[in-house]
Amino acid sequence: MKYSKRNLIYHELIGLRVIIKDHTDPTLKGISGKVVDETKNTLRIATDDGREVTVLKHGGRFIFKLPKTLDVEVLGDMIIGRPEDRLKRIMR
Repeated sequence: MKYSKRNLIYHELIGLRVIIKDHTDPTLKGISGKVVDETKNTLRIATDDGREVTVLKHGGRFIFKLPKTLDVEVLGDMIIGRPEDRLKRIMR
């Protein structure tokens, strides 16, 4: 299955470029980089300035950059859970 706006929340997010558009922690707003790890509740982002930041999914609004210059805005609460668990939600 290819990435699209409709199915991004069911895919693996590791390797995608991301920008934190908004977050309940205002110090995280505007951080951008590449997702290098994902847990049930967090994303680890390698920022453009060389740091690694762990961000809670809950309370965030993220913009993921997909191939072919497509940007998808996602609420963090929609991506809580491991990718395989998120996929199970649509299978029910």
